[in-house]
Amino acid sequence: MQKQKLGVLLSTPPSHPNVKTVAHLCDEGLRSGVDVYLYLIDEGVKNIDNPDLVSLSRSGAKVFACAYGCQQHHVSTATLDPGIQLCGLVVLSNMMNGCDRFVAFN
Repeated sequence: MQKQKLGVLLSTPPSHPNVKTVAHLCDEGLRSGVDVYLYLIDEGVKNIDNPDLVSLSRSGAKVFACAYGCQQHHVSTATLDPGIQLCGLVVLSNMMNGCDRFVAFN
C-alpha cells in the first residue's frame, strides 16, 4: 500500500505563528508515516534557515523553497542546507496535484 502524502505551503515570515504550526504539523505527519512535502513561498522563504524546518528535511520531509521568492526577498542561499531544494512553481503545482491532502498557511 502506498503512503499518504501531505503537502504544506508556508508563505508567512519567521515572526508569524504559522511557522511553529507548520513545523509541528509536518513533524507529526512524519511520525505517523506520511510522506511530507513542504513548500516555502513569498515571505515563507525567509524561514529557510529555521532550525525546526531544517530538521524536518533531515527527518525525511521533502522541503522546497521558491528560488524567485528568495531573490525577491533578498534571502541568501549561500549556506542553504542540502536538504532544502530551490525550485519554481512547477514543483508546487505537482505537489498540489500529487498529494492526498494539501494545506496552505498564509
